[in-house]
Amino acid sequence: MLVRRATYDDLDRMKELFACARAYMKKSGNPTQWKDDRPSISIVVNDIAKNNSYVIEDDDRIVATFACIKGIEPTYLDIDGKWLNDDEYVTIHRVASDGSRKGIFNEIIKYCGKFNRDIRIDTHKDNKTMIHLIEKNGFRYCGIIIVDDGTPRLAYQKLCRKY
Repeated sequence: MLVRRATYDDLDRMKELFACARAYMKKSGNPTQWKDDRPSISIVVNDIAKNNSYVIEDDDRIVATFACIKGIEPTYLDIDGKWLNDDEYVTIHRVASDGSRKGIFNEIIKYCGKFNRDIRIDTHKDNKTMIHLIEKNGFRYCGIIIVDDGTPRLAYQKLCRKY
């Protein structure tokens, strides 16, 4: 599998991947995390413009997308709990896959770990698949954060720095 920066030419395929992810979430008991309008195309376009958006290709076909954002995540400034540390980190957001390949989340973690920073991520309490993947990959639960639409998310951190 190949991880590369997303381009505007990838937007149509990324929309398809988000639709696949929304359908999967609804089917697996998580109908409210993304609803029908999340992630918004404007935020995805902004991710691409800031070089924070990525796609994963397998046999020259885009099978997944995610955002890996360096720097402070504003919604993480207020947490009901405590982060593991205050070191630099990257945040993983907007993970979506068409479900055709296993190991997508592992590829994302491996890629984001290259930035020599800790990794933070959040997810909805009903997203059992993502919670399983997050915990399986060594993230530790840190508390509850509130995202921009006012809803709570479970927040996790993985220590990845090379000291």
